[in-house]
Amino acid sequence: MAAPDCVFHRTLTRSRSGPNKASSSSPAVCREFLCVVDVQRYSRDQGSSIYFPQAVLNAGDDLYDITLTDGDCRLRVTLDPGLNRLVERNVLQPGSMLRNAAFAPAMTAQLPECPGASGDRDSYRLVSVEVKDGAPGDDDEEEDGVRRFDVDQDSLPWFGSSEPAGPLVPLRANRSVFLPLWNSVDYSGEVWREAPPIEEEDGDEEEEEVQRPAVTVSELRDSFLIGRRGVSRGAVQHQLIVRIINKSHLMYYGKTDRNCECPYKAVLEVCDRTGSVCVVLWNSVCVSWYRCLKPGDIISLRRYRVKQHYQAESDDIEISVNSRNPAARISVLPESSVSPEHLPPAPSYSFYSSKELLERPHGVVCDVIGLLTFSGRPQRIRSKDGRGAELLEYRWLRLEDGTSNHPIMVKLFSTSQPESHRKLYPLSVVVCTRLKVIKAADQTDASFYLTNTTYTQVYCTGLGHHSEMSYRKLRPVRHFLLWLRSQEDGQVLSRALIGGFFIYPPPPVSLETYMKDRRGELGFLRGAELQREVERLCYRERRSFCIQAAVTMVTYSRRGEEDRCLFWTVRPSSLSSSSSSSSSSPSPRFTKSSPHPSPSPSLSSSSSSLLPLSSTPRSFRPPLSSSSSFSPMSPSSAHSQLTPRPLDYRSGRRSCKRKQLLQAETPKKRHPMVTLQPEQNNKTVILFEASMEFLENTNADEEDDGDDDDDDDTSSFVTAPLLPVSPTIAVETLPMRYDHAHREEQAVAVAMGGRASATGRFDSAIEDYYTLRLRALSDGVSVDAVFLPHSSSSPCPPLLPHSNTWISILSHGAFSSNTPPPSPADLINMAAQLANQRLVCVLEACHLGGATTELVLSRAFHLTD
Repeated sequence: MAAPDCVFHRTLTRSRSGPNKASSSSPAVCREFLCVVDVQRYSRDQGSSIYFPQAVLNAGDDLYDITLTDGDCRLRVTLDPGLNRLVERNVLQPGSMLRNAAFAPAMTAQLPECPGASGDRDSYRLVSVEVKDGAPGDDDEEEDGVRRFDVDQDSLPWFGSSEPAGPLVPLRANRSVFLPLWNSVDYSGEVWREAPPIEEEDGDEEEEEVQRPAVTVSELRDSFLIGRRGVSRGAVQHQLIVRIINKSHLMYYGKTDRNCECPYKAVLEVCDRTGSVCVVLWNSVCVSWYRCLKPGDIISLRRYRVKQHYQAESDDIEISVNSRNPAARISVLPESSVSPEHLPPAPSYSFYSSKELLERPHGVVCDVIGLLTFSGRPQRIRSKDGRGAELLEYRWLRLEDGTSNHPIMVKLFSTSQPESHRKLYPLSVVVCTRLKVIKAADQTDASFYLTNTTYTQVYCTGLGHHSEMSYRKLRPVRHFLLWLRSQEDGQVLSRALIGGFFIYPPPPVSLETYMKDRRGELGFLRGAELQREVERLCYRERRSFCIQAAVTMVTYSRRGEEDRCLFWTVRPSSLSSSSSSSSSSPSPRFTKSSPHPSPSPSLSSSSSSLLPLSSTPRSFRPPLSSSSSFSPMSPSSAHSQLTPRPLDYRSGRRSCKRKQLLQAETPKKRHPMVTLQPEQNNKTVILFEASMEFLENTNADEEDDGDDDDDDDTSSFVTAPLLPVSPTIAVETLPMRYDHAHREEQAVAVAMGGRASATGRFDSAIEDYYTLRLRALSDGVSVDAVFLPHSSSSPCPPLLPHSNTWISILSHGAFSSNTPPPSPADLINMAAQLANQRLVCVLEACHLGGATTELVLSRAFHLTD
């Protein structure tokens, strides 16, 4: 029980009816600061609308329970659905500071029989709140009355009678588990068992020393198809011994019109010596067993049902395993306990090298092994199935195996293995099983990539996977390990990157091909429509947009030195000295300039883009095709960002004056790419440890301390009195050079919900970037986008030669591969080529959380009459 003088006690006692107290229906407002301990997501059920009748039509399927602390105790409340957007855009997150929080009393939705439910506990919903700007932990100092919450929050008592009687469960729906915040495929919470249940070890039958099945897969299938009563109806008691061949990701089927307490299922492909069959785990069986079972395990099944296979031919079956009616019995058997004549066959693999994949057709399912040299940041896209409301989380991986110059590119979606995905560091040995090859009919063979199937699994260095799996003895794996042992740490580190913007396969280089690829999708957007679509993005949601526009300004900048830049602009008639916000919304700020001769600015704009210096070593091959940062701001933002000043453009004039700011001297050569120096007498420490995991299970996690030489680039720029002001590029846009000694910090920084500020501590692979200001031809709305005409974005496919004019650079997304790239000063000098040119611009937008949205110009095609 919390002390009577705690913040919650002083605030929430006012919401209870009594003399001189507000009515129980009146919100109680807490003026003091509160800290968010946890945010938990779950789906609605049939009863949820009772608690939020006003949000039935305009809210999504998700509800959020928030755990708050005042430093003295904890309180769980439900976020009013009208505030869901705060979570969906990662504004309200664990560690956030809240003030002026208004709480309204609410009855709990959990039924008494639900675990953790308590009929008389305090229950509240958060109906309004102000979130302190800035990422959690950015400012450790107390200011504006903010208390420091550096106590052990898990040890704090719960407010009033709100302490749960068991594991935490959702407050406003009869669900027994929570969903992950950013996808619906992974599991979430400690209730998902990592070890097999032990409550039914002592069954009705004594365990035999040698296990023999009482029935085979073939006998089950034959009995069911001929309608034998014992199989076609009721539960099957006979023991079935099978080996798991493939394991699906978790499938969540919770709906707002269903009251299923644990709406999960997972599919196991299993086999014995007589055949294979699908075993479907249902509901709470998934919670108890999903994490415990892996491909290669031998399991014993009793008390299951045989059914006709869902979505399959009429002559096939599936085995249904549930927690009741009947309660299935599952056990994992060691191979030594199964009689040799009944031992199921081992799983089979189809490993293909990068060289072999070049010749494989579209749709082939395969397994791959490789050395991870690029681990992209997690992002999300909308599902194309059903209503398209679900956001699917994915990331890009680049694997090398030494068999060709083309790496293996993997677009990896969630596989219900969050621990494995968190360990996907560069220089890890990664095995991905059951991937499918994706090749477009009009793309070169080198543009192929691999992506998930239902049964995709990921195994990586650092978790002991490789020493347990049977694939380690296969010839393709042994061949890869021989190549791996010939590599040196320093060579691999020089090209190892983590995070940053990335696009693959590269977009087409012609407008005709691009329009053909977009068949059936949304066409060109007006500037105002682009603004609305960008504002609708959720956290890390990635979308592509297309507008017709003209370039009105080109800026070359270096990160951290945006006050000294090169730029070209079309008649900047004035640079407004004030930039009062036209909106307090955290959405992107656009500039509206009239397409007619008289300018009329009404909104403001922000965005950015990157470019490596021409002196960057040609051996550097960053995994980027283009990049930009679109940083929306509000006047109350606590982020220390410059406010852009809107420019007035007179677009009706044919001849325009052009202003150029030239660079005084060529930037000096960048400092060396390698940030970690291997030991003098052993150049393969990291890679050797990665390969050792195939021999034995080891938890050793040695780290090499390297020198961190940060040679400041002293190149200077000439500064003009009226410099165009653009927001700085988002740190999430820039790929980081992999630092093996700080790999966990880098992985946390780029992860979903990670602290972007932490990325500034590490070396960026690219620090120079271009910003193009685009004015929509349809309505005059302007927006800034980053463009990166790097000379070597990706090892495949090779960049095509072209004339290195602005039009050709924009359409190819890069400099020509057969001539030296133009210097930044030369490129700014050539920007006059863009005056009065109509372009079809392809923009990649990704919301990075809070008040930051990334906008990237990946291609721009010349629009002719």
